[in-house]
Amino acid sequence: MQLGTRWATGSAAPASVPAALRPAIAEVEGQGLVGHWTLTWLEGRAIAELDAGWEVVQTASGEVVVRPFED
Repeated sequence: MQLGTRWATGSAAPASVPAALRPAIAEVEGQGLVGHWTLTWLEGRAIAELDAGWEVVQTASGEVVVRPFED
C-alpha cells in the first residue's frame, strides 16, 4: 500500500485524487459527514477512506464503490 494524501471534508480534493472517485466522495460528503479523507493506493487502485467510517474504492474493473469502512 502506498500513502497518498489527506484532506478535510468540505475542502477541495487534491489533484492526486482520481476524477473517477470525486463524484462518490461528494456523495458521501453530501450526507453531512465530517472528518478527514485519506487517499491510498492498493495494487494500483485508489482508495479514499473517511475517518467517519466510509470508503470510496475503485475496483479492478474500474467500478467505484461507496461502502462503510471495514477494518
